[in-house]
Amino acid sequence: MFTYLKIFWNRGSNDLPMLSFGELDAERWEKWKVEIYRDGSMAPASEEFECGEIFLSIDPIPTLTEIASDARLEPSEITAEEFERGWEQALANPRWPLTKIG
Repeated sequence: MFTYLKIFWNRGSNDLPMLSFGELDAERWEKWKVEIYRDGSMAPASEEFECGEIFLSIDPIPTLTEIASDARLEPSEITAEEFERGWEQALANPRWPLTKIG
């Protein structure tokens, strides 16, 4: 069973992602991720590849309540379909070239 998250990062920098979409497994490990920047560019990452400086977390992702305890973050659950739309858009036009892992 997978969980799908969207996290808005309330920060002012154009160089850092403002939105993150993720697919998490039952233990809350990221399987797929998309980071979205203020200019609309996107960077996907998975267990198979990274995109620029974007890669999967090395730790399990905290719960929504834990994430929301940081005032800069606004987490919410999303549907698999919403995640897939973002994933497909990110793959079609990534911010940086994809780098295969391994």
